[in-house]
Amino acid sequence: MSKRKVLSYLFIFSLSLMTWAEDGSKLWLRSPMPTNITLRIDSTMPNDDGYRISGRTVTARTQMGLLYGKYALLRGEQGESHPFYKLRILNHWDNLDGTIERGYAGNSIFWGILNSEFLIHNNSHSKNNIQLSTTNHQLLQHYAEACASIGINGTVLNNVNASPKILTSPYINKVKEIAGILRPWGIRVYLSVNFGSPKALGELKTADPMNPQVRKWWKKKVREIYKMIPDFGGFLVKANSEGQPGPFDYGRSHADGANMLADALEPYGGIVMWRSFVYGAKHQGEDRVKQAVSEFAELDGQFRDNVILQSKNGPLDFQPREPYAPIFDQMKHTAQMAELQITQEYLGQSKHLVYLAPMWQEFFSFVEPTRLVGIAGVANIGLDTNWCGHHFSQANWYAFGRLAWNPTLTSEQIAKEWLNQTFGSIHNSQFIFHNDTSLKLASMMLRSREACVDYMMPLGLHHIFKFDHHMGPEPDGFKADYPIEWCPVYYHRANKDSIGIDRSNTGTNATSQYREPYRSLYDNIETCPDEYLLWFHRVPWTYRLKSGLTLWEELQKHYNHGVNEADDFINIWQQAKPYIDEQRWQEVEDLLRFQQQDARNWRDVCLKYFGQIQSNRIKP
Repeated sequence: MSKRKVLSYLFIFSLSLMTWAEDGSKLWLRSPMPTNITLRIDSTMPNDDGYRISGRTVTARTQMGLLYGKYALLRGEQGESHPFYKLRILNHWDNLDGTIERGYAGNSIFWGILNSEFLIHNNSHSKNNIQLSTTNHQLLQHYAEACASIGINGTVLNNVNASPKILTSPYINKVKEIAGILRPWGIRVYLSVNFGSPKALGELKTADPMNPQVRKWWKKKVREIYKMIPDFGGFLVKANSEGQPGPFDYGRSHADGANMLADALEPYGGIVMWRSFVYGAKHQGEDRVKQAVSEFAELDGQFRDNVILQSKNGPLDFQPREPYAPIFDQMKHTAQMAELQITQEYLGQSKHLVYLAPMWQEFFSFVEPTRLVGIAGVANIGLDTNWCGHHFSQANWYAFGRLAWNPTLTSEQIAKEWLNQTFGSIHNSQFIFHNDTSLKLASMMLRSREACVDYMMPLGLHHIFKFDHHMGPEPDGFKADYPIEWCPVYYHRANKDSIGIDRSNTGTNATSQYREPYRSLYDNIETCPDEYLLWFHRVPWTYRLKSGLTLWEELQKHYNHGVNEADDFINIWQQAKPYIDEQRWQEVEDLLRFQQQDARNWRDVCLKYFGQIQSNRIKP
C-alpha cells in the first residue's frame, strides 16, 4: 500500500478499486468489501444518478448511479435515494504555481511549475518556456474516488483569483489531462477565469463585455476548450471584487458580464457561476454586509438561464457564525447556489477540530434547500498525506458531499458515518463496537463548532482576527492604509459604554434586507437571538440578556465555556486512545493541545482588551 493509503483512511470504501463485468442488464462488482454485490440497470428510474438498494442489490438508471449506490451500500444504506442537487461542486482555490489560497494542507494536487523563473502573477504573458509539473495520476484517481464516494460531481480546478494563463494552451492541455482522470468517477471539471483575460493576455486592448471583438474572443476560447474537453462544465467568476477586473471597469453591469460568458458557453451546455462576493466597488461607505444585495437586487431576472449567482452562506466572509445572507431572499428570478467554505479559514484552519456540518445545517434552517440549484464548497484538500492537514478536517469534506446529496441529513448522522468509516470497520473492528467511545467522539464533533464560536467571537462578534492570515485574535486591529472594512475595530466599535454595530432601522438598516419574520426579529434588540446580538445591535455593557446576566458577564461566560470545551475534547480523545492507531492518535492529540492553547489565547486577549475598553484604560 502507498504511504497515503496507510496513513489516511478517508472514506474507507473510496479506496477500494473496482473491476466491472457486464452481463446484459446485470453488473457485478468485484471489490475487497463486500463481495457479490448485484448491480442492475433500470431504465425506468429517474435520470439523475440516483439508486435503489435492496439487500445486496443496487439498481440505478446510470452507471454513475450504480457507483453511488455501491458506496451507499457500504455505508449501510437501504432503500432509494436521489441527489437533491444536480450541481455538487468543489471550488479549489489552487494557484498555478502550486500554492493554495487559504490552503492548510500543503500544495495543490493539480498544479505546479518546474521552471522557477516563471512567475504566475508577473506582468509577462509569454506562452513560451512554461514547464508544468507532472500530473500524479494515481493521486488524482484517489481524489476522484473519494469525491465520488460522497456524490461530488464537479470540481473547479483553480483559484477564483484566477490567473489569465489558465486559458493558454499549456494549461488547457493540462485541464484536458485532469478531466480524463476524473471523468470515470463522474466528476466534471470547471475553471475559474479572470474576466480581463483577453486584455491581460495581450490579445485585445479591452475586455469590455459589450465589445464585439471581446465577445468573439470568448466564443473562440470556449470553442477551443470544448474541442479538447467535450464535457467541460463552465466558468466560475470573481469580478470587480478585491481588485479583480470585471464589467464595472467598462461601465457595465454584472448581468452584462455574466451574460457575455453565458452566451459563449450556452451552445455546449456550459454554465457561468458568478460570485456575489462584491464589496467596495460601487458602494463606498455602505455597510459591507448590505453591499451584495445593493449590487445584485436590481439585476434580478436579467441573467441568462445558464447563469447561476453563487453566494456565501453569510453576508460577510465565512465567519464562525453569521446570519444567513439575505441575497438568498432577494433574488427571486435568478438561479442561485450556496458557497460554503470547507477549508477553515476563520475557524482555526487545519489546526483546530471544528466540525462544520452544524454550521451548514444552521444555514439550511433559514434558506430552504429548494431555493438553490446547487452547492459549492471551497475545498480543504492538499498534498499532505492525510489530504486535509487535520484528520478531523476530512470530516468536513465528507459532510459537504453528503449534504450536497441530501441537505436533510443530520449532523449527528453524518458524524457517526464518518467516524465508523474512518476509525472503525475493517481498520479497527474494536472501534465500531465500542459504542461509548464512538458516541463521545461524535459528541465532541457536534459540539466543536459552537465551542469555536464561544472561544473566538460569541454573541455576534465577528471579524476580529489578525490581519491577512486570519489566525488568532486581534480585536484592536487597525491599519490606516487598509480599507476600514478590513479592520477588526470596524466590526465591534467598542467603547467604555457599549459594543456592536447598529444594523437595525436606526442604524445601517441591514435588517431591512431580510424577509419576515427575520426582518422584525433581528431589528428589535429585545427579540434578536443572542447569537446575533452584536451583529445587529449596539449594546450597552450593562444590558441584561435573556439569561439575566449583563452583556459583559454573558460574554465572559461564553469565552470560558469555549475554553472548557477545548479542555474536554482532549479528555475525550484520551479515552479513545486504545481504539485509535498510534500515529493518528498522536497527530490529533498534538493538534488538540494547540487548539486548547489557542482557545485560551482568544479568551485572554479578547477579555483583556474589552475589559480595558470598558474601564477606559485604553482608547478605542
